[in-house]
Amino acid sequence: MKQKAYAKINLGLDIVGLREGDGYHLLRMVMQTLKLCDFVTVESVPGKSGIQTHTDNADIPDDKHNLAYRAAALLAEEFHIEDGIDITIEKKIPAEAGLAGGSTDAAAVLRAVNEVFGLGLTAEELMERGVRLGADVPYCIVGGTKLAEGIGEKLTEVDPPLRECGVLLVKPPEGASTQEVYRDYDRSEHSYHPDIDGILTAIRTDDYDSVCRLLGNVLEDVTIPKVPVIGEIKKFLQKEGADGVLMSGSGSTVFALFGNKDRLAEAAKAAKAEFPDAAVIQTETISNI
Repeated sequence: MKQKAYAKINLGLDIVGLREGDGYHLLRMVMQTLKLCDFVTVESVPGKSGIQTHTDNADIPDDKHNLAYRAAALLAEEFHIEDGIDITIEKKIPAEAGLAGGSTDAAAVLRAVNEVFGLGLTAEELMERGVRLGADVPYCIVGGTKLAEGIGEKLTEVDPPLRECGVLLVKPPEGASTQEVYRDYDRSEHSYHPDIDGILTAIRTDDYDSVCRLLGNVLEDVTIPKVPVIGEIKKFLQKEGADGVLMSGSGSTVFALFGNKDRLAEAAKAAKAEFPDAAVIQTETISNI
């Protein structure tokens, strides 16, 4: 079974506290699915046991360190799956980019294993298992435009969703460690918090201009000093006429929203010339997966 594993961006990302007991960050995020996706194929291998993963990216591990492997192992152990599980991942989403590449691959594996082996789990039941793998996995199982709270696992549908618009992604070769970014955030003072409620209201009222104006991510103040090219890319895309520009997740990808796809194409061409070592990807938002 072949599944599309869609990338995501954060239209808004705020940290509102720490969870008692384990110290995980409590978040309020507005999540949005993109058309950009990896392709994940899951096959049953009768007569064999164990899990095999294969990717076309040498930087992505093929063993238990791969979140997709762990997703298959989670269900295989719980449901006593005796056949082998073969996973092939065609990567289109850049790694260490703040686009949930690993989480969305894991979500796709959960959906596919559920279907291939007839486990009969609902989306909600898959999400309950997915959060054990990572905070973004439950969202990636269902996608769309969602408010994510808690550590990312409490999802609320935004209805109507964000209107479809063009998105330009610029991912510099420099990455950003999520663990280091959150650690440094905790060690610094912060007065800025994005208007998450304002973003939600703007989406629900189809006020695209306000969505673009209110985009916000508290982690930019930490990540940009560590990876200054992120700030350079943001300023460049703003000059190129983007309607709204923001870093996604903990970085290092910068995304730009465009209502005009011709303008997006021109900005993509300019970005490739200005940042020749960066991955420059044209895509768009989608309302469901």
